[in-house]
Amino acid sequence: MDTELTVSIDDPTPPYEQLRRQFHLLIGTGTLAPGTRLPPLRQLAGDLGLAVGTVARTYRELEAAGLVHSRRGAGTRVANPPARPNTTDSEARLRALVTGSVSQALALGATPELVRSIVEDALPAAGKRPNRNLTRPPRTATTTTPEGQ
Repeated sequence: MDTELTVSIDDPTPPYEQLRRQFHLLIGTGTLAPGTRLPPLRQLAGDLGLAVGTVARTYRELEAAGLVHSRRGAGTRVANPPARPNTTDSEARLRALVTGSVSQALALGATPELVRSIVEDALPAAGKRPNRNLTRPPRTATTTTPEGQ
């Protein structure tokens, strides 16, 4: 895995949830293919300056969602994709996700115009979130999977 993950201390979203969302996006878009090994808990926690328990919670939530599977000694790997839900279910989940995100943005004081602009910028960026008006740069980590794994 050679992907940049970020955690922003200025984001009101808890760090475990910021990571969970990024992994969910990377897995959902196929950037992380089935069988790809995620970084060990201690490595990712150290790279991002987080507690090991924070990363462990992220991995537990991903496993509960069926996105990864963990085995002692074998690490945590991206699971094979589940059967695709029907379009109605997908659309309902998408609407719930977007509605929740828009509500959070408005609660933070963003204007509807700013939210619309950010969403429009994010669409062609294929999942890369723009960082606007951050007072501090986010912490980042680039992780690499050992050869042959």
